[in-house]
Amino acid sequence: MSQIKRLSTPLSDADVEGLRSGDRVLLSGTIYTGRDAAHKRIVAAMAAGQAPPFDPRGAVIFYVGPSPAPPGRVIGAAGPTTSYRMDAYAPTLIEAGLKAMIGKGGRGPAVKQAMQKHKAVYLAAIGGAGALMAHCIKAAEVIAYDDLGPEAVRRLEVAEMPLFVVNDVYGGDLYEEGRAAYQKK
Repeated sequence: MSQIKRLSTPLSDADVEGLRSGDRVLLSGTIYTGRDAAHKRIVAAMAAGQAPPFDPRGAVIFYVGPSPAPPGRVIGAAGPTTSYRMDAYAPTLIEAGLKAMIGKGGRGPAVKQAMQKHKAVYLAAIGGAGALMAHCIKAAEVIAYDDLGPEAVRRLEVAEMPLFVVNDVYGGDLYEEGRAAYQKK
């Protein structure tokens, strides 16, 4: 297992070039949220020549629909959602400068190719650990598409969010490497 790498947003090409599949990461700074309905709107807005709700250059997006915040907390449980739902939209955001996505599950070939071409990574959060993830979120604010409820686009301030690098800029894929390591020959 690799050393834990600490990253702060916004991310640069050098930041993501220093990551390899299997690396453990603690991420701090500003990140954004969005699920499939929000992604559809963001990409449609960009296709129409409108600005997205946040500047994608150097940004990180977390695929999450958090539960309502209980009293005294900034957000409820914030577990990752299945990432392939965003695969149709992710290459557009990666080409616009997005540097990392956070979710769970594998990514399709077009997303992997876009990550390699434009230097972005895919980070996995631990599924089923929404309460743990919520403890890393220090501030949360809806910035677009409030009508989508939990799927609205939020700006989050996070501190030392624990993540794993699944896909790196060199074509590494932790899920494929893990399966290969345990296959019987």
